[in-house]
Amino acid sequence: MVSELQQLIDALSARLGRSVAMDDARIRLLAHTAHTGDVDEARIESIMHRGVSAALSAHVARHGAARAADVFTVPPCPEIGFTVERTGMPVRYNGALQGYLWLIGPATPRDAEALREAAGQAALILHRDHLADEVSRSHEREHVRDLVAPDPSVRDEAAAALVEEGLAVAGPVAALVATASRRAGEPLSEQQRLALDLSLDHTRRRLPPARALVLSRPDHALLLTIWPGGRSEGIERTVGELAGVLHEKLVTELGTGPQALCWVGTSGTHRRLTEAHVSYREARQATDVARATGVMGPVAAYPRLGVYALLTKLAPDELAESIHPGLRRLLEPGSGHQDLVETLRTYLDHAGDAQRAAARLHVHRSTLYQRLRRIEELTGLNMSHGDDRLTAHLGLKMAQLHRPV
Repeated sequence: MVSELQQLIDALSARLGRSVAMDDARIRLLAHTAHTGDVDEARIESIMHRGVSAALSAHVARHGAARAADVFTVPPCPEIGFTVERTGMPVRYNGALQGYLWLIGPATPRDAEALREAAGQAALILHRDHLADEVSRSHEREHVRDLVAPDPSVRDEAAAALVEEGLAVAGPVAALVATASRRAGEPLSEQQRLALDLSLDHTRRRLPPARALVLSRPDHALLLTIWPGGRSEGIERTVGELAGVLHEKLVTELGTGPQALCWVGTSGTHRRLTEAHVSYREARQATDVARATGVMGPVAAYPRLGVYALLTKLAPDELAESIHPGLRRLLEPGSGHQDLVETLRTYLDHAGDAQRAAARLHVHRSTLYQRLRRIEELTGLNMSHGDDRLTAHLGLKMAQLHRPV
């Protein structure tokens, strides 16, 4: 697609004697010609980063680019580095916006007619390749779904097919799983799923072809990365950086509101593509811990989950049943013991150091001791016994996982 678009705009540039650029519908650069004439920071940014700032996208949108049916202009906006007027032409196929052709500066009637003609040709190229890409992505999704399936023979066949068809390379794998805020048991909204798709695509583009695979599920999305010749330490460090990129992009795409909270989990490194299901499971568990506990931050790595990695192996009903009966009474919704729960959690998280726990809670040590005695009365646990402290600490962590935010 890019080569055909490049040939198209090269021909248009030669015909008009001007530089030409082609963006997709989200103002991400697809192709451009050598520059002639004035240039501004926006032009440089677009070429260097294959995209533009949110401020520039908003400026273009304010001047009706997405609604345009014919040649339009976008006036300068010096404060965002857009100092030269642009002439744009929407590229549409059956009315659906595919992207934009751009000239720097005003257009003559001859220029406008040439833009219209080129936009029609570009629409056919983009639509045809969109269909081909959809077929390829659909085929890839089927293989990735099988790659993480329960049946080992199905996984082996999927891994072999991905490599044979050139969709993936062989090598060590690590997974990233992303999700956004939702009610327990409910799927993500359409807006959230679109944000996830865009964010995964954005992150995937940072890797070479055949080094990343994606799969969307009703309540989360998977990005599987492949690292031929890589070492575990370097892979996990790089995957952690990718997770940060993915989370940052997802935050931007989700905007604000109750559904804007999001989390990303990463797996450890596994040696073969056939072990992708293990990476997937680990990344999902890391995401669940980040979402449920809040203590890991919005990005969590499975190798650093500690005791949570063990607890996530338990089913929700097993988690609930494993909590000490006395502690369950303390944790009961509507019990009015939230202050006591927070006191116990802080005390145990500080290894039973009363002075540090009291400082963290902003209470006097005598108040802390009074609350601990009340906790002992309500639960039947003795905070001076190590086994009881361990039971209470594990129970609190189980409760966090059993009642995700």
